[in-house]
Amino acid sequence: MRVMMRSYRGSSISRFVSHPARLSSLRSIFTGCRAVMLPRFGGPEVLELRENVPVPNLNPNEVLVRAKAVSVNPLDCRLRAGYGRSVLQPHLPVIIGRDISGEVAAIGNSVKSFKVGQEVFGALHPTALRGTYTDYGILSEEELTEKPSSVSHVEASAIPFAALTAWRALKSNARILEGQRLLVFGGGAVGFAAIQLGVASGCHVTASCVGQTKDRILAAGADQAVDYLTEDIEVAVKGKFDAVLDTIGRPETERIGINFLRKGGNYMTLQGEAASLTDKYGFVIGLPLATSLLAKKKIQYQYSHGIDYWWTYMRADPEGLAEIQRLVGAGKLKIPVEKTFPITEVIAAHEAKEKKLVPGKVVLEL
Repeated sequence: MRVMMRSYRGSSISRFVSHPARLSSLRSIFTGCRAVMLPRFGGPEVLELRENVPVPNLNPNEVLVRAKAVSVNPLDCRLRAGYGRSVLQPHLPVIIGRDISGEVAAIGNSVKSFKVGQEVFGALHPTALRGTYTDYGILSEEELTEKPSSVSHVEASAIPFAALTAWRALKSNARILEGQRLLVFGGGAVGFAAIQLGVASGCHVTASCVGQTKDRILAAGADQAVDYLTEDIEVAVKGKFDAVLDTIGRPETERIGINFLRKGGNYMTLQGEAASLTDKYGFVIGLPLATSLLAKKKIQYQYSHGIDYWWTYMRADPEGLAEIQRLVGAGKLKIPVEKTFPITEVIAAHEAKEKKLVPGKVVLEL
């Protein structure tokens, strides 16, 4: 049954309009829920798990998801520490988190792809103000897809934000094609997703990594994996590439990546400076400065190397999410989960990621 709702995201008042037979149950379920709030920027200790946090009403295109699992992304830790403060500061306290896997609890009156009780997974845009570390997440219809029955909620929650970030770089920016050569710097979640998307697209994939991740990368279908702690990538890797995805974003990886590209190739980095410059100088100065810096690099590398240069970010992409869902269901795309924590131990989960106590993906269970 559909629930027709209007949205007042800043309001604590929930106005639900429903069939009378469902009205009382909706009120009892959706008036409030647990949520991890960020009241101020700082270390993991600033996070607060609060009870009875109001659940906003849905816009017509939105879906209310009862969360079963949400993953801890590096972006979550950076936002908690103050990255993106120019956007978040005026809205504190906010709920953090981007990934989610769970069940549809209610739908807006224009939603046609989902029904109540359906298992779904998806991810919010990086600048969303109401995150997913909560019993009930709210996402737009285009930010969700059906969860394949072959994966658990824990497994599904680890995938969408990283995979959509990689998808945007490879498919929207570089537009990779079968038979092309792809180089990936970094074997984290985004890098690992990019490797699998490249393999699924029929590309020849080379990746840099560290230690034990080498076997995992080769098992995922990469043609070559180079341990940057023990090997010189400029010696070990031969030939030119059509696309380079740099998840590390240091000056050295940028230099190496640019030099590995053939003319007409694409260099994409996750370490764009739009947010950091806006945080430092404010929107009025920081955003034009970031735009100018990006334009300068684009012109510089187009002139010196004949390549396209991109700052790449995750964006909602229904086509990309549908392909990610297909690959996950076929067992061709997965992000290994190293450790799970109950939502009540969110501080410990963030500490584990920040102190690198857990090298791989961390998921919170609700």
